[in-house]
Amino acid sequence: MIKNLKTKAQPNFISPELATLTEKYFSDKEWIYEEKFDGIRCIVVSKNGNINLYSRNHNKLNLKFPSLIEPFKKQRIKNFIIDGEIVAFEGKVTSFSKLQQVKKEKISVYFYAFDLLYFDKYGLKDLELIERKKLLKQRFKFSTKFRYTPHISENGIAFYKKACKKGLEGIIAKKKDSKYLSKRTRNWLKFKCSNRQEFVIIGFTDPQKSRIGFGALLIGFYDKGKLRFAGKVGTGYDFEFLKSFSEKLKKIETNKKLILEKIPLKNIHFVRPKYVCEIAFSEWTKDLKLRHPRFIALRFDKPAKKVVKETR
Repeated sequence: MIKNLKTKAQPNFISPELATLTEKYFSDKEWIYEEKFDGIRCIVVSKNGNINLYSRNHNKLNLKFPSLIEPFKKQRIKNFIIDGEIVAFEGKVTSFSKLQQVKKEKISVYFYAFDLLYFDKYGLKDLELIERKKLLKQRFKFSTKFRYTPHISENGIAFYKKACKKGLEGIIAKKKDSKYLSKRTRNWLKFKCSNRQEFVIIGFTDPQKSRIGFGALLIGFYDKGKLRFAGKVGTGYDFEFLKSFSEKLKKIETNKKLILEKIPLKNIHFVRPKYVCEIAFSEWTKDLKLRHPRFIALRFDKPAKKVVKETR
């Protein structure tokens, strides 16, 4: 083991470190660069060989992804906490939309490990990132389902351009010597190939012509504790989703106006801010509305109250 490590009681969960979005791309030998996966962030906790998979807001994922439990049970060390991402593939590219179809179809899922937070009887959050990754790679038995996330050093811009050319979501830049902080930091940075983020669903419009369910979703984000309207999203839905999700929306419909600003739309219905969705879009307008938004999928790994505009 690495010298000067102190023993520490194993916690039941560690909140993940979150990356900050940036458009100032760079190459730096003091940083490493990893692929940004289009999946669900997951903290794996093994206590005496008892495995629990948790989302970033501490919801248990064992029943949703049971095939991922066994690879962790086979590890020689029985006490550890690993940070990583659960993914499914569309061709050679990870796809969050594909991951949403796991219950309906026989879709293979995988876990990509990229950080080690606790090992044996040692807390590792104060170790440098590069040392944590070294331990992760050396001390675990990886397999088809349980995979190590490789990284490169220095050539960040070239790696980013290559990722975008391959159709990936982007890359994550991480400071080599950084400690693990359970919050959003600038030690981890997101270089995104396209604009995507989570939004709160705040309402819907009536369907028109042959459309069923609803016409468009009204979406927003929290700004200083108050909801702001970000626009309407009318594309990206299939027939089944329009039908099933419209029933869920009707159950949480409310007469209460959720936002102060006026929405220039007719036949709208507000809903309680319960559901979060991921949206792809071309850009933000000056008045903070989305241009060319497209629905990707619902997200259940982030509470609505924590959805804010990602800042650069």
